[in-house]
Amino acid sequence: MTTHQPSNKPPRRATARTLAQRVLLDVEQHETAANETLDEQLRRFPLEARDRALAQELIYGVLRHRSRLDWRLDQVASKPMAKLPAHIRTVLRLGAYQLLCLHKIPPSAAVNESVSLVKTGRTAPGYWTGFVNAVLRALIRTDIPEEPADGPVPSLSIRHSCPPWLTERWIARFGTERAAALCEATTTVPPLTIRANTLRISRDVLQAGLAELGYQARSTAVSPVGLVLEKCGSIEEIPLFHEGLFYVEDEAAQLIPLLLDPQPGELVLDACAAPGGKTTHLAARMENQGEIIALDRSAARLKFVGENCRRLGITIVHPIRADATAPFSSTARDRHFDRILVDAPCSGLGVLRRHPEAKWRKEAASLARHPAIQRQTLDQVSRLLRPGGVLVYSTCSSEPEENEQVIDQFCREHQDFHRESIAPWLPPSGSSFVTIQGDLSTMSNDQSMDLFFAARLRKAS
Repeated sequence: MTTHQPSNKPPRRATARTLAQRVLLDVEQHETAANETLDEQLRRFPLEARDRALAQELIYGVLRHRSRLDWRLDQVASKPMAKLPAHIRTVLRLGAYQLLCLHKIPPSAAVNESVSLVKTGRTAPGYWTGFVNAVLRALIRTDIPEEPADGPVPSLSIRHSCPPWLTERWIARFGTERAAALCEATTTVPPLTIRANTLRISRDVLQAGLAELGYQARSTAVSPVGLVLEKCGSIEEIPLFHEGLFYVEDEAAQLIPLLLDPQPGELVLDACAAPGGKTTHLAARMENQGEIIALDRSAARLKFVGENCRRLGITIVHPIRADATAPFSSTARDRHFDRILVDAPCSGLGVLRRHPEAKWRKEAASLARHPAIQRQTLDQVSRLLRPGGVLVYSTCSSEPEENEQVIDQFCREHQDFHRESIAPWLPPSGSSFVTIQGDLSTMSNDQSMDLFFAARLRKAS
């Protein structure tokens, strides 16, 4: 006789909580990207705008505050979170996040909805419904400290849900007060920032067009083409997005193409191009004249470059699948690029607030792996730069091993390259981002930007 196995698929009419549960399980068990998994689930099980917003809040809230939630739950549960079935662990995190962080949701609703979620999994609901109910009600009743009092590392790690290894590193580099601010920043919700597609519209006209549609937007503090949107809901519901009038991009990322300063008619290489944010910005600054070779090792991610170019009306970008760390073909070697951008693969520690699932996957060892790839990429692509040409190296990392130290070593080994201060190519409002060495660092910004680094190099004539 065939035994029917319970389905692990979400119900046909998913709710915000069932969809959030599904996404969180997939992210934890299969190490998928939260944004991509959420988009996939919403395509399969569309939600009304209000439910979609709640699902997103629950998913990113749990991921941003995960270790704090687990620590608080461990104080009241008879079983440690680490040893619970993944399904039950996820249900408890969702319930705890609603109880501790979403004060508009009545505690009774948070508990009851969490108990209902237990029944959607493969675990035996008879026992686990009672367990979840008891744990969450104890969380409401019990007076629990915000974090352990065992010293600054465990305290900050729990309070701000930051991995202990990273908390310890930041305390050693910056001191406890600054480290606390950096740890806390990984839990904040980033602003929704867009970049005007200047091939089709100016920032001021775009801002006015958004206002006519009922959207509030303010100009970015440093980027001359950025706007910060307030409470806009799904970006794809804005008609101007489909008209190719803007690209969603953090303000710090918008500064990188300014430093390369490509000119119309030039030949430019974007060595790590996908998904195409900086590539399309370079094209706009070139007035869609000249040629940009956009490399990426992933064919799937290169598709995003092509799609973004089509939506924005860009015709000078030629996506090519290639590994920038490997020797180039004879055709590429024969070309002499005027400018090269290396937006290098890195730890991504500067964008943890946008990809909070990465907090629970990264480790200190990754900082030893990336610099070798970054140096190899620089070594390969620098050979393609014409004499007198400009190369900009950038990362979304906060750590010197991937930033200053990579450039220092490259310059020692390539005497025909020298650093140029990025100050002349940065708007005056960004002068505080210029380091002593003349590089860009948004580590100390107070405009809620991601943490970016960039250095500008020129090849001897």
